[in-house]
Amino acid sequence: MGKIGFEKKDGVAILTIDSPEVKNGLTPDMGRELAGFCDEIDGDMSIGAAVVQGAAGTFCSGADRRRWQPGSDQAEDKTYKESGAVYRAFTRVGKLTVPTVAAVRGAAVGAGMNLALATDMRIVAKNARLISGFLKIGLHPGGGYFTISSRTAGREGTAAMGLFQEEINGERAVEIGLAWKAVDDAEVEALAFELASRPAKDPELSREATRSFRAEAETGGMGWDAGLQFERGIQMWSQRRRNSS
Repeated sequence: MGKIGFEKKDGVAILTIDSPEVKNGLTPDMGRELAGFCDEIDGDMSIGAAVVQGAAGTFCSGADRRRWQPGSDQAEDKTYKESGAVYRAFTRVGKLTVPTVAAVRGAAVGAGMNLALATDMRIVAKNARLISGFLKIGLHPGGGYFTISSRTAGREGTAAMGLFQEEINGERAVEIGLAWKAVDDAEVEALAFELASRPAKDPELSREATRSFRAEAETGGMGWDAGLQFERGIQMWSQRRRNSS
């Protein structure tokens, strides 16, 4: 059975999707475990950032399809709740109070793409495979894929991947704004951790800045004048805090 690895290092929480026999497919139990670790991160003020990665050189192949029951009623209560546990996993990552980085090696497919898109920033291997994948297996996209993809890849990239089944590598992901940097496979996790360790040096300030970033950068967020006023009080708090330290 798969599990979620969890460790803390220098103020950074590292969450690892670990079911390599199915290329890190997520089960409902793993979804619940991941959400529980997110609660733990939010409650630990010594943590100032988080990295999400996959075990054994791949990110996440989506939902673990061994648990699927072809022909079963997906709206049946137990089945509906089980799939909801997977969805809640990546929505919970997206609501962490600390900044998050996905370290994407190998493949990110379906729900695995959603998990990567739930983070604030992505570091990808040049040869990573990023695949929406839903239509290829006869499914409508789920988990709010179109919403979270369009925030980064834009309308064109989201249409190409979500409707027209385009697969892209890490370098193309950077070109369309889906990721920040593409590096050699062996460098991905180290770079993701190095970036996360910067805000992690000041967890309290990191959390305040993350809250502001998401409120202002959200699609259809706020205008510039509103953003100025929104940030002003928090910046004054940080100045007083800095001067008194």
